[in-house]
Amino acid sequence: MAHSLSAKKRVRQNEKSRIINRSRKRQIKTQVKRFEATLEKADVETASEQLRLLTKKLDKTAATSTMHKKTAARKKSRLAKKLNALKVKRDQGMSSPSTSPEQA
Repeated sequence: MAHSLSAKKRVRQNEKSRIINRSRKRQIKTQVKRFEATLEKADVETASEQLRLLTKKLDKTAATSTMHKKTAARKKSRLAKKLNALKVKRDQGMSSPSTSPEQA
């Protein structure tokens, strides 16, 4: 138990920041789940928009030191990688060998 006034104040501040940090992390986790659900549906346009919003949220969270900057960068990179894989998969599905103009 804290005895001095400054230690008591620090306890109050830590509790407040803990609540705020947990809220921010929960919001990010929720957005990641939505993004991954959109990837499952193979909806590239919606997933791109969600990635943009998620990137913004990660940057803001990292700026407030709730999360380390490099942790946020790593998460953004991995999510972008998943989206790019979906885009490549979609593009390969659109261009089938029977419709290529070179064979005609």
